[in-house]
Amino acid sequence: MEGEADIVVGSCSKPCGPLEEYHIPDYILKPDCQQVIVDHAPPCPVVVFINSRSGGQLGSSLIKTYRELLNEAQVFDLSEEAPDKVLHRLYVNLERLKMEGDILAVQIWRTLRLIVAGGDGTASWLLGVVSDLKLAHPPPVATVPLGTGNNLPFSFGWGKKNPSTDQEAVKSFLGLVKHAKEIKIDSWHIILRMRVPKEGPCDPIAPLELPHSLHAFHRVSSGDSFNMEGYHTFRGGFWNYFSMGMDAEVSYAFHSERKRNPEKFRNQLTNQGTYAKLGLKQGWFCASLSQPSSRNLAQLAKVKVMKRPGSQWEELQVHHSIRSIVCLNLPSFSGGLNPWGMPGTRKAADREFTAPFVDDGLIEVVGFRDAWHGLVLLAPNGHGTRIAQAHRVRFEFHKGAADHTFMRVDGEPWKQPLPTDDDTVVVEISHLRQVTMLANEPCRSKSVSDPSLPSPAHDSHGDDKDAAEEDENEWEDGRRKFGAADTFKLPDEIDIAHLS
Repeated sequence: MEGEADIVVGSCSKPCGPLEEYHIPDYILKPDCQQVIVDHAPPCPVVVFINSRSGGQLGSSLIKTYRELLNEAQVFDLSEEAPDKVLHRLYVNLERLKMEGDILAVQIWRTLRLIVAGGDGTASWLLGVVSDLKLAHPPPVATVPLGTGNNLPFSFGWGKKNPSTDQEAVKSFLGLVKHAKEIKIDSWHIILRMRVPKEGPCDPIAPLELPHSLHAFHRVSSGDSFNMEGYHTFRGGFWNYFSMGMDAEVSYAFHSERKRNPEKFRNQLTNQGTYAKLGLKQGWFCASLSQPSSRNLAQLAKVKVMKRPGSQWEELQVHHSIRSIVCLNLPSFSGGLNPWGMPGTRKAADREFTAPFVDDGLIEVVGFRDAWHGLVLLAPNGHGTRIAQAHRVRFEFHKGAADHTFMRVDGEPWKQPLPTDDDTVVVEISHLRQVTMLANEPCRSKSVSDPSLPSPAHDSHGDDKDAAEEDENEWEDGRRKFGAADTFKLPDEIDIAHLS
């Protein structure tokens, strides 16, 4: 079908200009528009999603520029329309047109690329929607850094500084998107099961105001040992990291302050400075003196890992000094730092570990003692305490000296209540499937399929798949699906301005 027509059915809502190669006709985007004839299909059609409230005023400016250069109908403000509705409408229309023999629809379906501009939370939101839709040919995603940390864009070569919003800068970015390579990355499913407290303090970010990538559901397997009255299960997904402890507490304080005084957080450098001040204020540079030992991970939770699909759970002996733990999928954390680094063979403790690949079905588990330990990442070959590489990770919290801790998923923090009696709080992370990103050079993320790199000594996607499925009965209902794309729609009560 590729060899057919230089002339295809389509429509053009504005005169053809220099960005015709990215332009999508109205009738592809709007089912009620009339079909007309156009000369040829765009070689790189894009749909653009922008969080207009990210990056101070940059989001709004970026929307204006993209709409000047492209068809306005292919640029969406995420504060006005959720991506699940947009993509569902678009793909239903594409399928209808394909069935009618529309050549242009087929070509756009094959070559469509998505652009999302916002912080890591915004990018994760779109990735969740694409993952949930389970398309036969899902579009790859490019990310524009408009947040504070911008770990996702930085991991794939799109930088971490907020971009310029003039037409030349946008044209340059579109050119990079056109020639970007595709790279698969693992997505990770997370389950949080707990008894929801009936009362407690209401902070600026409430104790149970979870990230919108985690959503409550009530149906659990009848054989589940946690299937007890009064318990709720939250589940969702992430692409970059899950963290707990010191770093999540600083992030929580930052988000709380931003919610109180949003006018003070309109500049990326100012935001990063505030982050550092909060870390100092909370005493994480002298954690052994200023922080109680009850905050140490070993006293908060049991940590178990399943290193390969179908293998047995192993309990980890986490050092008593570890106060922060990160489960990392991408080589960028806290604004571009790489906590895992590149394990060598000189130290016996490192010989079981491999380089961090983003599509190997393994997540890297790293620990930190305090903020000074975190600063080691700024040095060449610096890294945190490597704890494990695993296919699944489980944290089990029982009654202890602390009544809460702090957690974070892809930049979105929350205050997590811990058991005060014989209850148990469980957080489990497991490999789900993969999504496709667009990567620009230099790209920090590495794939196991890259012929220029040595392959890892294991294959976590191999013949153990059936064994893994047999071992997952305990969480069957929670893992059955990521959640229909509706789950990633922002609830009405959540202000998109507070997406990182």
